Amino acid sequence: MNIYLLSQTTNTGYDTYDSMVVAANNKNEARNIHPYSFKDYNEENIWDDSYEVWANKPEEVTVTKIGTTTQYNKPTIILTSFNAG
Repeated sequence: MNIYLLSQTTNTGYDTYDSMVVAANNKNEARNIHPYSFKDYNEENIWDDSYEVWANKPEEVTVTKIGTTTQYNKPTIILTSFNAG
């Protein structure tokens, strides 16, 4: 699996996530990981802007590959950065 740094600048106030590190098979799979759920945008509307804790849609997430790992065998959130208010 690859390790990716995800970041977003859509929602940047208090009680929001600004970034997270995830393990995923590819960039697209990583982009669709939400800090609240592993659900795909089409399966559950976790990306609804009423949550306002992360990007409103996967296309607003910046994805950077930072490494690889054999530690995980399924998509996983490794670390999140949450701005508590």
